[in-house]
Parts: sequence; C-alpha cells; structure tokens
Amino acid sequence: MVQLSGGWKQRLSLGCAIIHRPKILFLDEPTSGVDPISRRNFWDLIYRVADEGSTVLVTTHYMDEAEHCDRLCLIYRGKLIALGTPNELKLLHNGDLLKVECQPLMNGLEVIEKMPFVYDVALFGAALHISVSDAEKIIPSIKAELQKNGIKVLDIQKIDPTLEDIFVSLIESEEQTSKQ
Repeated sequence: MVQLSGGWKQRLSLGCAIIHRPKILFLDEPTSGVDPISRRNFWDLIYRVADEGSTVLVTTHYMDEAEHCDRLCLIYRGKLIALGTPNELKLLHNGDLLKVECQPLMNGLEVIEKMPFVYDVALFGAALHISVSDAEKIIPSIKAELQKNGIKVLDIQKIDPTLEDIFVSLIESEEQTSKQ
C-alpha cells in the first residue's frame, strides 16, 4: 500500500473531485497540509473550475484564503454572522484601524486597552491592531501614553482592516451580545 503525504492526499482529492466537471463542488479546507506554492496552485485551479461554470463552495479557517472568494459567509458557533463580498465585509469595520509596533509589545497592549477612546485592541503578529474613531486625532495620544509608560514606539500607522480583523471584531460583538 502506498502512503501519501498530506499535501499529495489533498492534490489527489482535488483531482478526483474535479475530473467529472461537477456543477457544484464542495471543498472542505482544500489547502490544509499543503505547502505555499501548492496552495497558490490549488487556488489557480479552483478559479479555473469556477471560470468553467462550476459553483465552488470552500470552507477555510484561513482568512487570507477567504480573500480569494467572490462571496463569504462568516460563521461563528454555528451562527451566520456576516455575508457578502470581501470588500463589503471590510466596510463593516467601524472607525479607523491602527497598526502599532512597540516594545515591549505586551506592555503596550496593557496600556492601550485601558485608553478610553480605544474600541478594541488585539495582537496581530508582532504588532497591535487598534480600533479607534479617528486615527489622525488619536495617534499622538497613543504615542504619548506609550512613551509615558516607558514603551518604545517603533511605528504607528492607519491601515485597512483585513478579513481577520473583521471576523475577530464580529466574534467579539457576538460574545458581548450573548453576555447581555
């Protein structure tokens, strides 16, 4: 019996799924266990299948992959919390989003989450993503507060929200609503 790696199993499964040119194709996390180059190739193939007339439904936990889709349905705990194109969902973000790079990062998080004009703050890689009402007015206050607390500010800039930012924000809203 031949043993295949996870990536090869995914390739074989995708090939079997599309060989008969289905009208509707359901792909459950098709790029799980696949290297980055193969991942890109999977998405090129998925686009081609869709361009040839198939409806393709993809489940994924990767928000960067969700960006590839024409329409998204975000589900949390079995409940539909958002539906639309990636750009439509990004418009759900209220106010502005800031990316803050500081050292030490966790101390910066503790300081920023106590600031009254900050709606939300979350770790995002080696930076913080902060939701505020008006970035231009608030950036100087954030910088001053961090410096006052001995935190080195490396960069603060306004950014566009990612789908991950939107999803996290929607989940937090759901959590607050369920507590009430």
